Amino acid sequence: MSYQEAINDPIVLVLVVFVMAVVTVIAVLFFRKSWRRAKELGFSHEELMNVVKSTATYTVVPSIAILIGLFSLGAMVGIPWGWYRLSVLGSVSYELMSADSALKALGISVANAKAADFVVVAFVMTISIMGGLVSSVFISKGIQNGQLNMKKKDQKWGALGNSTFMLTIMVVFTVPMLLQGGVTLLTLLTSALITVGLSMVAKATKAKWLNEFVLAISLVVSMASSILWTSLLA
Repeated sequence: MSYQEAINDPIVLVLVVFVMAVVTVIAVLFFRKSWRRAKELGFSHEELMNVVKSTATYTVVPSIAILIGLFSLGAMVGIPWGWYRLSVLGSVSYELMSADSALKALGISVANAKAADFVVVAFVMTISIMGGLVSSVFISKGIQNGQLNMKKKDQKWGALGNSTFMLTIMVVFTVPMLLQGGVTLLTLLTSALITVGLSMVAKATKAKWLNEFVLAISLVVSMASSILWTSLLA
């Protein structure tokens, strides 16, 4: 069995569908419990429906970017596994980076990978992201309390602390792209310019709805630009 056959094997799809069904059932049960509790607290049916409608809007629109990311991730790990990762836990940038790191550690690429290599890729993608979940149980409360205390003592240091966390995340994901140069770097710059440009347009025109489409538009255009950069640099 080849790598491509393994990542698109029907057994993988069946397992993913089973997990997604379990997650869906859990979500429905929590929704029912939340609805009943809200009724007990005195919220009207109309108020709850307004919450559902607004939440659905802010959920569906960002999902467009996730759907687009699924196709880019599917080329590396297959549609079933990519669907599972992006639906339950994960992000396009993390999943692509971890899968690529696993293949590089094996000294291969998708083109010459074997079926057994998919097991390694899936394991790395899963076990790596679990580190953050497990560690958050022990350290999140301390970090949150530290930030709150910092804000109480000095608002400027509190803002700096929050900015440092975001900057750290950006460094982790962007530095490898910067070091690769070429098409990767140009695609990253294209994405950044589109994101900043759309954000400025949304702010100038006060079109708040546009902010919900920034990620999706940035993904589509930057992916299209990578084809252009590849042809120009080839």
